[in-house]
Amino acid sequence: MQKWPVSINPVPRYSPTSQTNPVPIATGSYRDYQLSLPAMKILMVCLGNICRSPLAEGILQHKAQQAGLSWSVDSAGTNGYHTGEAPHRLAQKVALLHGIDISHQCARRFTAADCKQFDKIYAMAEDVIDEMRRIARKDFDATKVDLLMNELYPGKNMDVPDPWYGTEPGYHEVYAMIDKACDKIINKYRILNDEYPMSK
Repeated sequence: MQKWPVSINPVPRYSPTSQTNPVPIATGSYRDYQLSLPAMKILMVCLGNICRSPLAEGILQHKAQQAGLSWSVDSAGTNGYHTGEAPHRLAQKVALLHGIDISHQCARRFTAADCKQFDKIYAMAEDVIDEMRRIARKDFDATKVDLLMNELYPGKNMDVPDPWYGTEPGYHEVYAMIDKACDKIINKYRILNDEYPMSK
């Protein structure tokens, strides 16, 4: 996937230089500092990887960039019907209306190896998790997998509806749901940052 440079101020930035104990790195101003945290690799998964998960990938990667987080966000689908295709035109349209270009993404199928490669895997719906479990078999790691909407509504196990069968308003609804969930994910790391206040 495309990688973006990280240089947003005055939001605190994270640098993946250590796997333990955050350490401050002075960068020249009172609020401009870094914490040595490992870079995260996050995977968004839906069925075809052309509607929901491409939006989730684009939204979270965009927010991570703005927050100065060194994250790598990818997406995949549990079926291979659209492998090699760009995201659905309406998913692209709605994302671009919010300043996010997802046209460079290319659909791929979820694999068992993804369970080892990624630190966190978010599924868009419960049937997606069922398919992930079937594909990954013994490599399925339940400690890494959760429904995206559980970030907003813990334990509610809410699905992000598949807009594939509908019209444009459905894509706007899905965008709004994913956007709020991604804000919640980003906020977790801002809270973590506040637990280690540092100055020059």
